[in-house]
Amino acid sequence: MMKATMVQRAVEGLTLLVARILNTIVVLVKKTHISTTSASLPSVPSCWSSSSSEEEEDDDNGYGLSWRLAVEANNVGPWRTVPTRCYRHVQSYIMGGQYQNDVQLIADQILSYALHIPLSSDGLDAWVFDVDDTCISNINYYKAQGFGCDPFDSGKFKEWIMKGSCPAIPSILGVFKKLIERGFKVFLLTGRDQATLGHITILNLHSQGFIGYHRLILRRGEYKGESASKYKSEKRKEIEAEGYRIWGNVGDQWSDLQGYSQGKRSFKLPNPMYFIR
Repeated sequence: MMKATMVQRAVEGLTLLVARILNTIVVLVKKTHISTTSASLPSVPSCWSSSSSEEEEDDDNGYGLSWRLAVEANNVGPWRTVPTRCYRHVQSYIMGGQYQNDVQLIADQILSYALHIPLSSDGLDAWVFDVDDTCISNINYYKAQGFGCDPFDSGKFKEWIMKGSCPAIPSILGVFKKLIERGFKVFLLTGRDQATLGHITILNLHSQGFIGYHRLILRRGEYKGESASKYKSEKRKEIEAEGYRIWGNVGDQWSDLQGYSQGKRSFKLPNPMYFIR
C-alpha cells in the first residue's frame, strides 16, 4: 500500500514537471514567433507616422484624403512638405494603384478632346507637356523621401536626375505618341536646368520612348530664380509668337498651367508629393 502511494506521488510530480516544461517551451516559441514576425514587417520611420491606434489611423487617413483633395483643387499652398500625418495616405495612394487609375482617366480625357480637334494643314497645331511627373516619374526617388514628408533636398534630387532612370508614365506616353501620330507639334517644357541637366534629360526621355517631339525647352541661365509659372508662361508665349496654336497643356503642378498663354485647355495630373510655385 505504501509503495503504491509513493509511486502515485512520483507520477503526479513527474506529470507536473512535464507540464511546466511544456508550458515554458510554448511561451518561448510564441516569443520567437512575435520577434521574427516583427522583424519581417517593413518599418515606418517614426517621423512619418504619429498613429498609435486604429482609430487614429482612420482619422489620419480621412485627414490625408481631405488634404490631398485640397491640394489638387489648389486650395493649399504654397506648402513645403507633406504633413506627417498624411504619410500613410499618400503612400497608399501612390503605390496602391489609385494614382495610376487617376492618371489613366485624365489621359483618356485628353485623347477624347484631342482626337476631335480639326487640324489645319499649316502644321502649327501644338501641344505642351511638362516633363517631371508628367512624362517621366520621380516616384522611385520620393519613396525614400517619405513621399514628400521630408524637406526637399536639391542636391539629392539632382543626383537622382543624373542617373537618367526616371521611368515613363505609361498612360501619358500613350497620349504623347497618339498626338504625334495625329499631327500635333509636341513641345516639352521643363524647369530643368539646360546647362547641367539638358543632355541627361534628352537621354532619359528617349530611352523611355519620348521620341518625335518638336522641341524640348529647358530653363536657361537668364530664367534662374524665376517662378515656374512666370517662366513657363513666357515660353508658351514665345511658342504662340511663332504662330503655333496651343490646343492643350498638361502638367502635374498648377504652376505648369497658370499664368498666360495657357492654351485652349489645361489638364492637371495628380501630385500630392510636392509643390512648385
